[in-house]
This record gives sequence, C-alpha cells and structure tokens, in this order.
Amino acid sequence: MAAILDAKVMAGIAYRALEEKKAEDIRVIEIGNISILADYFIIANGNSPAQVDAMVDSVTELLAKEGVEPKRVEGVRSSGWILLDYGDIVVHIFSKEDRLFYDLERIWRDGKNVGKEELES
Repeated sequence: MAAILDAKVMAGIAYRALEEKKAEDIRVIEIGNISILADYFIIANGNSPAQVDAMVDSVTELLAKEGVEPKRVEGVRSSGWILLDYGDIVVHIFSKEDRLFYDLERIWRDGKNVGKEELES
C-alpha cells in the first residue's frame, strides 16, 4: 500500500533530493490557491545531461523510499526538461538553457515562493 504524504512533506523530500545532486536555483512555488494542477511546483536546473539525469533519479528514489511513485513522467532523459508529476507536487528539472527559455517562475509569479526553512517546519 502506498504511503500518503502531505504535499509539503513531499516537496521537502524533493528539495533535499535535488540539493543532494547540487541542483542550481531550486525554487518551490506554492500554487494550490491559484491552480488545481498541484499544491507545489518545484523547479531546478542542472548544468549537464548527466546532472539532470542524476537529479531525476534522486527525486524518484527518495520519494519511492517513502512509498510515493510519480503519476506521470513527461520528457525524455535527453531533453532539456523532465516533469515528474506526483499529483500534489510537480517537479520540473531543466537544463539551464531550457529553464531560461520556458521561465516557469514568471508564468507562476502569482504563486507563493516557499523557502527551504518553511518546508522543514
């Protein structure tokens, strides 16, 4: 039976997983009040395809240890954008170039930025 984790707890686990792989500029945006898509978007980028792969593996492995599997995975490893959809949280892992191009932070600027400290409380 799958574990049921609070969205904030899941976001914290994803944040730590990205941090372990030296992800750049990890952003957590609380969007639950402005969208039905998810409660949190987590956005980060890597500097190489290998680092992006490692970030994807880290997130999926740490959440799987808690009994949480992605509902969907969009994008292929060779692309510059992988989306891990866990329902309550959506993790966007980009190459640096694609992150600048898609600029999700601008699109979701009405959401609330959540700091690492807030996720751990």
